[in-house]
Amino acid sequence: MSLPFSDHVEPLIDGAEALRSLLATVTRDARGESWRYIEIRPLSNLDAHPTGFVKSNAFYSHRLDLRPPLETLLRSFHKSNVQAKIRRAEREALTYEAGRSEALLRTFYRLLLLTCRRRRLPPQPLAWFHHLIDCVGEGVMIHVARKNGRPTASILTLTFKHTLVYKYGCSDASLNNLGGIQFLFWKAIQEAKRNGLHEFDLGRSAFDTPGLVTFKDRWGATRSVINYFRYPASATGRVSASWSTRLAKPVFAYLPDRLLIAAGEILYPHVG
Repeated sequence: MSLPFSDHVEPLIDGAEALRSLLATVTRDARGESWRYIEIRPLSNLDAHPTGFVKSNAFYSHRLDLRPPLETLLRSFHKSNVQAKIRRAEREALTYEAGRSEALLRTFYRLLLLTCRRRRLPPQPLAWFHHLIDCVGEGVMIHVARKNGRPTASILTLTFKHTLVYKYGCSDASLNNLGGIQFLFWKAIQEAKRNGLHEFDLGRSAFDTPGLVTFKDRWGATRSVINYFRYPASATGRVSASWSTRLAKPVFAYLPDRLLIAAGEILYPHVG
């Protein structure tokens, strides 16, 4: 993968023949240099099934067209699960802050730890987010909602060309009834409109996460399927679904923060 941790990446080609030539070259290099595997993650359907590649995974993708007026977009959202949550957040006088400062990153990371513990997963290393900000710069934005100064929810978005990308979201579950996540999505959409962006990419969702899929459906986003392909066939399979990870999940729920963070630092370099 030339862009690890990317949900989807289009091959830089202008047709099926160019794709065959490109993949023939990289598979030859893979054999010659003993690479473990090659993976391609095209958002669009390829003209032809890549020779020697097998389907390794599939996810839902949600993309929201931002070109209609804000009023039209708001009316298209689910009434009780999105519109009502946004109004609740406004009644509760949630405050909003966005940027990429160290203080905002630390606030985001504290909420991420809470969320990962609920999901029984280790968090991404803090260094990963520092590298992301260093590399992408102004294309990274951390959004934080607070109630009386207490952080309730946070999301991290990326901007590329005319697209806003939702990458990470986290919250204090005891305050989820305030609608913090919906409030932040709406604020991010409003800012994207002001900046002339055309699309909101809500990211990928696993087929076995119906709650997340439904949440994204309720924003009026168009759902499609992303198919991943790997070479060679023996390299297929999801790292996140390995037996060792499944066995460790109950442990992650009870580890002290420092050990949970250490687990993420060990595991995430092997996931892309």
